[in-house]
Amino acid sequence: MRPTLRPDAVLVQAVIAGALSFAHLHDLAEAAGQTGWKAWAYPVSVDLLLVAAWHRLRSLRAAGASARSAWTWFTVALAASLGANVATAGLLDLTDVPDWLRILVAGWPALAFLGGTLLVHAPGHPAVAEPAEPATAADQASAVEAVIERDDVAEPEPEIAPAPALPSPEPEPVPEAAQEPEPAPVAVPPALVAHARKIADDYRTRTGYPMDADTLRTRLGVPPLMANAIAAQLA
Repeated sequence: MRPTLRPDAVLVQAVIAGALSFAHLHDLAEAAGQTGWKAWAYPVSVDLLLVAAWHRLRSLRAAGASARSAWTWFTVALAASLGANVATAGLLDLTDVPDWLRILVAGWPALAFLGGTLLVHAPGHPAVAEPAEPATAADQASAVEAVIERDDVAEPEPEIAPAPALPSPEPEPVPEAAQEPEPAPVAVPPALVAHARKIADDYRTRTGYPMDADTLRTRLGVPPLMANAIAAQLA
């Protein structure tokens, strides 16, 4: 379905006002001695400077920077356009234009070029850093899983050279009265036993020796009684 074109009163008014202002600037430039295509170039120069200053003004205000230079050139272009409209309303004899007005019209190209250059090549302003988004529940869950996986993976153990076997001394017989009572058995969760078995298998693969209870206790961070109970189940 094709969009229907509807007349916009604001757009029509803008076109009429722009055409009248364009004609007034042309008539004033032609009366000041600028003939031919030069008289038509003056309205274009004034309107372009006005639009460029307004665009720069909005950009600076959006960035929170000072817009003093943009306001200055916007005022200059607006004064040139408004002055031409007033001058051609019968207050000025276009057949005998004063010398100061001829000087202003002749010097306008250099002034407009300077204003456009300063507006376009003005130093930029650093962008405002956006605040970091808060971590979502999914990100926090991923971080927890990464910590668990890191704990599950055994750290690389340095290779240990096999030590020469030494004759173990025979233990002296201890009287039954001096023997300490055996500690009560410690209940070990099956998950902890499976985790310890994984660490012990990796240790055996790296060193070629079974993991002793002390090393297992250090790796798991458990009490000695529990470490002995786990080592007994891994034996």
